[in-house]
Amino acid sequence: MSLHLLKLCVGPASIADLEARIARTGAEAVAQGRDPAPAHVTRMVPTRAAEIVGGGSIYWVIKGTLACRQAVRAIVPTVGEDGIGRCRLVLDPVVVPVSPRPCRPFQGWRYLKPEDAPADLGDTVAGDLAEMPEALRRELAGLGLI
Repeated sequence: MSLHLLKLCVGPASIADLEARIARTGAEAVAQGRDPAPAHVTRMVPTRAAEIVGGGSIYWVIKGTLACRQAVRAIVPTVGEDGIGRCRLVLDPVVVPVSPRPCRPFQGWRYLKPEDAPADLGDTVAGDLAEMPEALRRELAGLGLI
């Protein structure tokens, strides 16, 4: 059974913004001769990393709504230029929209059990929501209507 992470997505205001950031940073990495795989660097290494890699995802909260996810390919402990230990979460480049859910702000990341994770919008349960504009999904989720 896989475990997931829940994290606030700082900067992008929509799933499209997140996808654009992934494309931009990937292109910059290729131009600089680095690995273009999307990654997120965080301070703490998840103690349950073995349960996350290979089946878990990072679920992104965008503007107060749990909106999408990316599969976690690897978790690599690293040291920053400042000498402080960090954790690099190597992610799949594909961003999968999920059934929106309001989410309060928090610091860092949280574990998310598979049974608590929202369904992908491509799934039959949430299939009709996939055709709806993201801003409308976020608004309806904030009102508790979906």
